[in-house]
Amino acid sequence: MDGQGDLPHEIHVDESTWTLATSPSGTKILELHLDKVNKMQWWEHVITTAPKIDVTKIQPEDSKLGDLDGETRSMVEKMMFDQRQKEMGKPTSDEQKKLDMLKKFQVSNVFQSLSFAPRNFQARWILIAIQWHKNKLGIL
Repeated sequence: MDGQGDLPHEIHVDESTWTLATSPSGTKILELHLDKVNKMQWWEHVITTAPKIDVTKIQPEDSKLGDLDGETRSMVEKMMFDQRQKEMGKPTSDEQKKLDMLKKFQVSNVFQSLSFAPRNFQARWILIAIQWHKNKLGIL
């Protein structure tokens, strides 16, 4: 292998580093730290011209959430939450955010469309809208 080739996936260039070190035998070693954009993806090779390895045979070490840095830990917890939600047929965290935004939009839209209606008509429709949203949210 001549050491030339492209990286197979994206990295965070500003977070990646290299260091020139000396081994116990005195030979020089180039140590690379590549900060992957997708940290959950195993790379089959470091550069595209290198032979591939079978990543399905890799047995990662068990780790505790407490051993992870804050960013990685929150990402893993979110993935675990989303997986449990999917198993129960419930929305993932991203889907829930979208649903919440849609509900807020629907409520604000109801009030905006009623701003031109007569007062007693407005009050009646506001009560109906509130009742409908409470039913949808399971509050009643």
